[in-house]
Amino acid sequence: MQIEENISLQRHNTFGMDVRARYWAEYGSADELKELLSQYADVQKCFIGQGSNLLFTKDYDGIVLHSSMARAKAVRETSDEVYIEAQSGLVMDDLIAQLCDMNLYGMENLSHIPGEVGASAVQNVGAYGVEAKDVISQVDVLETATGEIHTLNNQDCKFGYRDSVFKGEQAGKYVVLNVTFRLSKKAVYKLDYGQLRDVLPAAPSASAIRNAVIAIRQSKLPEVGQTGSAGSFFKNPIVDKATYEHLRTKYASMPSYTQADGYKIPAAWLIEQAGGKSLSMGGAAVYEKQPLVIINRHNATPEDVMRLAKMIQDRVEEQFGINLQREVIYI
Repeated sequence: MQIEENISLQRHNTFGMDVRARYWAEYGSADELKELLSQYADVQKCFIGQGSNLLFTKDYDGIVLHSSMARAKAVRETSDEVYIEAQSGLVMDDLIAQLCDMNLYGMENLSHIPGEVGASAVQNVGAYGVEAKDVISQVDVLETATGEIHTLNNQDCKFGYRDSVFKGEQAGKYVVLNVTFRLSKKAVYKLDYGQLRDVLPAAPSASAIRNAVIAIRQSKLPEVGQTGSAGSFFKNPIVDKATYEHLRTKYASMPSYTQADGYKIPAAWLIEQAGGKSLSMGGAAVYEKQPLVIINRHNATPEDVMRLAKMIQDRVEEQFGINLQREVIYI
C-alpha cells in the first residue's frame, strides 16, 4: 500500500491537468482496499485507472485510489473458448497484446485504447464495432459500504453505450477487482467498421487485426504521453426515426448506423458540419485530425476544456437540434 499527500495528478490523467489531490493511494489487494476505505471513511473518494476518460475540473479535496493489481490468468477453457481473469490495474492494451500473441480472438478491435482493465468494464469501452460487454463474462467487485466481494455476471453489469451499473446512480457502490473475459480460439472477428476490411487480408490473424487497428488510431488520434487528451470527448448520439428522417431531408450525405433503438450519427461529422473543427479556447483546441477529440494544446486549464466543450455542444444543438452527451467524466 502506498499513500501520498498533496500530490499533483498531472501524470495520473491523460489530459495532463496539473491539479492536486489531498491524498493519493495505491492498493495491491482487496484487503488493502478495505483498509483504505475504513481509514478514509469520511473522505470523498475517486477511483481511477490511467485517468484516460476523465477531466479533473479542479483540485480534488479527497483521496484518489488506484489499483496496482495487474496480473492475468486463464481460469477456464473449453474446446472453443478460453476465459481470462484479469486484475483491475492491468493495462488493457498490454492484455490485448498478450491475447493476440496467443491467437485468441475477441478483443483485438479494442487495441490501443488507453486505460486499465477495471475502467474498461466501468466505461464499457468500444471501438470498431466491438464493446467490452461483448467479451466480458463476469466482474468481481468489492462493495464499498460493506467490504463484501460479489461476482456480477454480464447481465448484472447492465452494460449500455459507454455505460454500466458502475456509473450514474450506482457510481461508487462497487469497486472493480477482476474482470473475466471470454475469448475465442477460432478466428471470429468484426471487420465491417471503419477501414478495417480495406487494409486486411481475407482471413486475418488476431495480431494482424490489432496492428491494423493501431495504425488507424495512430493516424487520426493523438498519442497518450505526447498530446494531452481524454480520447473521444462526446458520445455518438442515437436519434429516433422521426429526427433521423428530418435530418436526412436536409443533409442527404449524413452518415448513420442503424441501431436497435434508433439511428447512430457520428458526433465527429456533426461537429465538423457545425464548424467546430477549428475551434479553440485558451490552451485547449479541437484536434485537427479528429473533431471528436479535445486536446491540451498548450497548458490548458480545466476551464478552457469545459468552455470549449460547451461551445461545441451549443453549435451542434443550434444547427441540428441534437444535444451531444459527454463521454468524458468531469471530476
